[in-house]
Amino acid sequence: MTVDRNARYVKTHEWARKEGSLVVVGISDHAQQSLGDIVFVDLPKPGAAFKAGAVFGAVESVKAASDLYLPVSGKIGEVNEALASSPETVNRDCYGEGWFVKVEPDNPADFDGLLSPAEYEAIAVLEE
Repeated sequence: MTVDRNARYVKTHEWARKEGSLVVVGISDHAQQSLGDIVFVDLPKPGAAFKAGAVFGAVESVKAASDLYLPVSGKIGEVNEALASSPETVNRDCYGEGWFVKVEPDNPADFDGLLSPAEYEAIAVLEE
């Protein structure tokens, strides 16, 4: 299992990383490994607003379907449209090309309250 040292995490296995004024969101390496081969990603439309912890989409694999939870409150600024035709990108590069959405956070300071990479690793290791 790898973690992005520049990201923050939530217990539901989503990661968040600052990119200018936006927060990029995806699922962790632990999550994509647990799910197996990802075959479909359902993401919201740009402009949709969500509270932190709200379901903003879903990911389906050959094993299961899982809801996606937004780590910070805000408005969806951009969606990774490439995942519609290539959902397997999440398995190949979950911290890079496999990102899901870019969020315009309501309160940028909320990012600092997310789990550090070390805190997330401790949680993920317990689940293995």
